[in-house]
Amino acid sequence: MIACLERFLPETEAETRADDDVVSGLCKALELTGSIDYGSVSVAGKDFGGMYSLKPLAFILPSAVDDVARVVNAAFRSPNLTVAARGNGHAINGQAMADRGLVIDMRAMEIRIEVVSCNGSAYVDVSGGALWEDVLNRCVLGFGLAPRSWTDYLGLTVGGTLSNAGISGQAFRYGPQTSNVTEMEVVTGKGETLVCSETQNSELFFAALGGLGQFGIITRARVLLQPAPDMVRWIRLVYAEFDSFARDAESLVTLPDSFDYVEGSVFVNSSDPVNGWPSVPLTPEQRFGSERLPRTAGAVLYCIEVALHYKSSDDASTVDTAVSRMLRRLGFIEGLEFHVDVSYLEFILRVKRVEEHARANGIWDAPHPWLNMFVSKRDIADFDRTVFKKILKDGIGGPMLVYPLLRSKWDDRTSVVIPEGEIFYLVALLRFDPEYPKASAVEKMVAQNQEIKQCCIKNEFDFKLYLPHYQSEEGWKRHFGNRWKRFVERKARFDPMAILAPGQRIFSRTRQL
Repeated sequence: MIACLERFLPETEAETRADDDVVSGLCKALELTGSIDYGSVSVAGKDFGGMYSLKPLAFILPSAVDDVARVVNAAFRSPNLTVAARGNGHAINGQAMADRGLVIDMRAMEIRIEVVSCNGSAYVDVSGGALWEDVLNRCVLGFGLAPRSWTDYLGLTVGGTLSNAGISGQAFRYGPQTSNVTEMEVVTGKGETLVCSETQNSELFFAALGGLGQFGIITRARVLLQPAPDMVRWIRLVYAEFDSFARDAESLVTLPDSFDYVEGSVFVNSSDPVNGWPSVPLTPEQRFGSERLPRTAGAVLYCIEVALHYKSSDDASTVDTAVSRMLRRLGFIEGLEFHVDVSYLEFILRVKRVEEHARANGIWDAPHPWLNMFVSKRDIADFDRTVFKKILKDGIGGPMLVYPLLRSKWDDRTSVVIPEGEIFYLVALLRFDPEYPKASAVEKMVAQNQEIKQCCIKNEFDFKLYLPHYQSEEGWKRHFGNRWKRFVERKARFDPMAILAPGQRIFSRTRQL
């Protein structure tokens, strides 16, 4: 079988034009129940970031987990094949690509979303290739239940976010999505299909969670559910000073009696429609009263975004009272509070409207040189002073998120690394390039990202990249710190030939003689 596989490795550009006979031969060699798509290799060689393009040998469309295992097992026995699992293509820096390797389309697998009950708790057993949006609709509309922890954008696969962390405004209370999974099915780098949990194959379970795809391909996960609310009171509050913004945000995520969702952002103190005041109101009818800003306000302002869940049967005055009681403790600028009541589904799917708008305007397909990082509480004020107030004072053409998270809600046994201290901040620079396709604009944004990272290193900030991307082993060693040894040991155990996720550029494929 391996000899047959290696026969299809292209040596010239002409050989990449496979015909039906080649497709049939490779499919037969792998004995797949699914198929192999040579015509879509260009799709598999691109991602949402739009900054890398690596063409694979073939795009595998598995029909079931056995197909995934066969592909990995074949690569394991080959001299140099690599395998990448591709979800919905939302990676930024080519992490789900495999240069002249095999890319598996996890969306092609039969999607399973099944609500189950175990020991008095409700869970959803869901395929790794399922979108979180599909999980939302199935669980909420079908059962009145919902996962406890989300991502802001739901057009992502379950296996994809669990391989990183999965964060949104609920994470301060329930932790990231990796803290809300009790069982997974994983295909390791040796082609073994294993069920794992905290008590069964536990080392693989914790390695795969946040493992950047290095230890296995997640083909199924069991996610904890809770009763879903009907409605959400969605609120944005404006601050002129970072100190008061951070103080209130940290209070909201540490008090036991708080909102159900807490996020924050930075925006430009101007009328810029993308970066400034108009980006804050929640409805077209709402107006940002800039005259209410203090004269001492600087180049950037801050926004805390919160949400309170409630049932449609709840009395409106009860909701108003609960919201007023919590807002009374906060020091936002009077008159710069915006709120709207929406359904729970509308709130959780709020970024879908952004996607639809971006697609309509042609910028969804533009390059997205995003930068996501965790910064310690110790250094976040200095980060604000050196990055937000200086490097990014004119905005980035998209949201600049910044909000606190709690270390105690994360499990140190997973592969995710975060800064020291109980409180740390997510910083997410979600750039949309309005000047696309001008290459100079993209290069400028990439250079600015590099400037920010170098600023953090120079000032010795305690920070970690989220959705990390490094070009050297030195960078990865610095990223993992004292967890690097454990990461390497897990790699040797579950993917000894370094077959999986070559696009992460952490390990080089071991050649089999």
